[in-house]
Amino acid sequence: MLCRKGSRNIDAGTVPVYLNVYDLTPINGYAYWFGLGVYHSGVQVYGIEYAFGAHEYPTTGIFEGEPKQCDGFTFRKTIFTGKTDLGPEEVRAVMEELAGEYRGNAYNLITKNCNHFCNDACIRLTGNPIPSWINRLARIVTLNSTKVRHHRIEEKPSEEEKKKITSDSNRFTSSNSSSSSSSPPSNAGMRRGRSRTRRALPPSPLILNSSS
Repeated sequence: MLCRKGSRNIDAGTVPVYLNVYDLTPINGYAYWFGLGVYHSGVQVYGIEYAFGAHEYPTTGIFEGEPKQCDGFTFRKTIFTGKTDLGPEEVRAVMEELAGEYRGNAYNLITKNCNHFCNDACIRLTGNPIPSWINRLARIVTLNSTKVRHHRIEEKPSEEEKKKITSDSNRFTSSNSSSSSSSPPSNAGMRRGRSRTRRALPPSPLILNSSS
């Protein structure tokens, strides 16, 4: 069940759906103009704002509240995202479907936050996603993290390459030993230097310069 804070009785019909955006930090005052920032958001429909937050229990993190009044955040602006033909009960049914996916203990600032929830909700209600700048910072962090993991996998020597290096080294050592045993006796009195055996070099450690 959703956490209900308040509701209004409004006739069903084609109604507007809004996205209410809040600032999480004063830095947004500057970052906003560069298309960045850290934001909280909620979906407003039929006079109710639906949002997603974190808690430590395996129950839904979706909650209801008064529009533009989310505690702990500074309201910034309202964005019209489209209209829905769903009635109040059908809208609530959509939120109930999302409730199982958006559990409180599954909240993640980068991969499953309030903006991810609002995007899914708006697509189901209106067919339109939320503006990209609202969750852009999370996508940038995710993209950089994926690139770093990709490079690590790509540059790591495979088991076949390791076996080939070891096999080539063994053949070289075997050939060198045979050549030494078949050398003529006349060279027995020659001064011998310290013997050296070539070994396969282990792969050097990767040095990744990544910034996040």
